[in-house]
Amino acid sequence: MIKTKLMDMLGIKYPIIQAGMGPYSTTKLAAAVANAGGLGIISGVGMGVCKLLGGQKFMDYDPKKSPGQNMREAIQYVKEATQKSGGIFGINVPVAVEFRGVSEELIQAAIEEREKDSELVKRMKVIITSAGNPEPHVESIKESGALHFHVCPSPYHAKKAEKAGADLVIASGHEGGGHVAHDPVHSMVLIPEVVKTVKVPVVAAGGICDGAGLAAALALGAVGVQMGTRFIATKESDFLDYYKQYTMNIRDVRDTIVARGVFGKIRYLKTDATVELFEMEKRGHPDVEVANFELKSIQAIHFGDPKKAAFFGGEVAGRFSDLPTVEELMDRVVNEAEEIIRDKLPKLVV
Repeated sequence: MIKTKLMDMLGIKYPIIQAGMGPYSTTKLAAAVANAGGLGIISGVGMGVCKLLGGQKFMDYDPKKSPGQNMREAIQYVKEATQKSGGIFGINVPVAVEFRGVSEELIQAAIEEREKDSELVKRMKVIITSAGNPEPHVESIKESGALHFHVCPSPYHAKKAEKAGADLVIASGHEGGGHVAHDPVHSMVLIPEVVKTVKVPVVAAGGICDGAGLAAALALGAVGVQMGTRFIATKESDFLDYYKQYTMNIRDVRDTIVARGVFGKIRYLKTDATVELFEMEKRGHPDVEVANFELKSIQAIHFGDPKKAAFFGGEVAGRFSDLPTVEELMDRVVNEAEEIIRDKLPKLVV
């Protein structure tokens, strides 16, 4: 049986964190992951983008409600949906400069919900920050008693997060879906270097979808993994069915593309829209024009036309094609990793 520091820190069955993916809600997914023994994460990015759009309908969020209200409702939903299992969960909030006011509102709403509810103190254990500098939020998170994890794309940023007070860093390689760093450092190089650089525990992210990925992450010194794209294609995922199907239909690990994003670069699944987005940047179109095209392509996800939609997704989309339940997926990942570590690797040592 695999046993790591991440599992001890959180009281979870499996060393698996579900990524806080945008632009969709991950509220139902977070509940399913928590119920299955991992760390379920409520994503805050879509809640904030709804506000930045000036109250326009965005994904599955109510534009009449503030980001804070959407966060409060999501927390209560996951709390109730995990009551029987006692599942552990948290939230993810991007802390980019462009998002700062919204970030503060989302984090404060989560802290206030937690402070007034003893059940949440026990089970909503983590606030994850990403896509920016966590330092302005460290004090309030620490005072709340929640654990603070930060997503980092380099050893430099991991060290800064540790110095700021993060309890754990998530080292996210460039092959991951969604927001990626400008410098393309991939997981096989990134993870062991971050482990060597910081004293706090490290979770591996980027390019992980199965037991081999978990076993490799543990061998590189990580205490667990964060998976995003693989969780999109699960039965309980909040993502639209045709988004899930498009993800499962990817057959080549080269079928993603990195182009402009809300807070920097984003790794998308290749569609006509995301290829055109990449080409517009390459041709030197004005930034406003590129940004407008990107936003329309993200909103087009709701229209059901994959050619016009900007699906976020990582390179691992080319490595799976099934739609399991969350529980089936997590059991499989851990069982595969245990088999590799216990049975296959020892045979290679003479």
